[in-house]
Amino acid sequence: MQKLVFFVGVAGTGKTTVAKKLAVRIPAAFLDRDTVGGRFVEKFLEANGLDPNDRDSAFYKEHLRDLEYDTTKDICIENLNAGQNVFMISPFTAELKNREWIEEVISAAGLTKAEVDVKVIVVTLQDMDLQKERIIDRQTERDQWKLDHWDDFKKRVDFVPEVNWDIPQTSIKVFDNSGTLTDEKVEDLYQFLLNENEK
Repeated sequence: MQKLVFFVGVAGTGKTTVAKKLAVRIPAAFLDRDTVGGRFVEKFLEANGLDPNDRDSAFYKEHLRDLEYDTTKDICIENLNAGQNVFMISPFTAELKNREWIEEVISAAGLTKAEVDVKVIVVTLQDMDLQKERIIDRQTERDQWKLDHWDDFKKRVDFVPEVNWDIPQTSIKVFDNSGTLTDEKVEDLYQFLLNENEK
């Protein structure tokens, strides 16, 4: 059974890090939305006199957000159609609320829900002091907005999005990524992905 795994949660929680740990164990097309559209989005924002790292601007949300997500979705569909497992990394906040979205992805790939094991790992954080240290240590330009707006940002990171898809509750796992990402934590997530729920 093909696996379609979503690593969701707000920026800075460590979705990509968690996904990379599991990709070592489960071969999959690795689709991080930031990688798929990041360079194009930065150029568009710069061309319009905006901060290239700000994904909260009204301009981004109106003109660029759906382009990034739809392009990532199209690449996902192509990989599913080619028989690959797929890891999708991004907040996917609006998509998770849309009941039809996941069904559109699966049917566009020429598959049925019985052929694709959909899982959602919601990555959150409780230890915000440690998270701020992580963000400072990795020294990326994209993180500067988070540091400049820390009080606002830290209110978001333990947010658990609504998952309105027609999948079993046992296909959704909330994972607190505070502290060290130990082998035991990765193994627990791996076992969660291995377990195929009845459709």
